[in-house]
Amino acid sequence: MQETLNTTWQEKVKAYAAISEEMGKLHPEILELAYQENWFKLFVPKIYGGPNKKLPEILRLEEELAEADGSLGWTITLCAGAGWFAGFLNPELAAEIFADREVCFAGSGAVGGVAIKTQSGYLLNGKWSYASGALHATIFTANCTLKSENGDDILDENGEPEIKSFILKKEEVNILPGWSYFGLIATGSHAFEVCDLNVDENRTFKINQHIEVADSGFDYPFLQLAETTLTVNSLGMTNHFVKLVEQSFYSRSGLGRYSEAQILFFNSELNRCKEEILNLRAKFYHAFEESWNQLMGDGEINEDTLIEVSSISRKLAHACWKSAATLFPYCGLEAAKKESEINRVWRDIHTASQHALLTFEI
Repeated sequence: MQETLNTTWQEKVKAYAAISEEMGKLHPEILELAYQENWFKLFVPKIYGGPNKKLPEILRLEEELAEADGSLGWTITLCAGAGWFAGFLNPELAAEIFADREVCFAGSGAVGGVAIKTQSGYLLNGKWSYASGALHATIFTANCTLKSENGDDILDENGEPEIKSFILKKEEVNILPGWSYFGLIATGSHAFEVCDLNVDENRTFKINQHIEVADSGFDYPFLQLAETTLTVNSLGMTNHFVKLVEQSFYSRSGLGRYSEAQILFFNSELNRCKEEILNLRAKFYHAFEESWNQLMGDGEINEDTLIEVSSISRKLAHACWKSAATLFPYCGLEAAKKESEINRVWRDIHTASQHALLTFEI
C-alpha cells in the first residue's frame, strides 16, 4: 500500500485541489489519504501511534505536499505542527487523544483568552483567529493569560503575567466562519471561541518545558521549527508555480509575436529565478541539518547556528515571493483567471506570504 501511495498521491491531490478550494476545506478523499499516511501525526511520538518521523524528513515531505497543493501543505504543516505539542502533554491525556485515527490539531499562537484558576482546573473565555484545519479538527489549542478567581494576574517566575496553552475538544469550541481570503482557501482557517468553559488541570501545557516522552527532537527550538516549516511551504508552492509559468509561456497562442530577444529575456529571468531558489534551498537545508546534528550530537544548538537557520529561512521565503512576482507577468491572462491552476498557486503563495513570522527578511 505504501509503495502505491508514494507513486500516486501527488496525482490524487492534484485531481482534488480545485474541488477542495470550491468546498473551502480539504476534500474527504484527501483527508482519507492524510489519515492513511499519518500526515496529521507527523510529529507525534511512536508511543502514541505516530510514524516516528524526525524533522529533517518532515521538512522535505512538507515541501512536497505544498508543491502538490498549497492548501494541503499548509494544513498539514499547521495541524501536524500543533501535534508536536504531544511531547509536552500529560501522558494519559495524550494517549487518549492520539488513539483517534483521525486526530487533527488546530489552533492559534496568539494569546486570545483568559483562564481563571479554579479549585479543579480553569474557567476559559476567549476567541482565537486563523485556526487552519478548523473544519475537520478534533482538538484545538489555545493560549490564555492566567488570572486568579478575584481577577488578579497570576505571575510567572519573572514577574510577568503567566501564559499557558490549553487543550480543547471540538465539541467544546464554537467555530466562527471568517476565512474569506483569496488564497489557501481549502485550509478553512476559521476562528473559534469558548465561553465559560471549565477544563481540568491536566489540559494545560507549556512547550519546550517538561518534555513528557523519551523521544529525540522535542527540544528543537519552537521559533526555528515554525520558521523552517513555514518556509518549505512557500518553497513547495513556488516550485509548482515556476513549472506552471514555463508551461504557460510556451503554450500561449500569441507566442509568435515575441521576438527572439524577448524569448531569450524570458528564459534568462526564468533561469535566474530557478537558480536563486535552488541555491538558497541548498543553503537552507544545510543550515537546518547543521542545527539538527548539533542537537542530536551535543544536546544543544549554538546561538550562531540558530541565527543562521532563521536568516536563511527568511531569505528563501522572500526569494520565493519575489520570484512569483517577477514571473507572473509572463503567464498571460490564464494566470489571472481565478479558476485556473496557476492562479490558485499564485494566490496561495501570496496568502502564505502574509504570515507574520516571516514578514521581514532581517
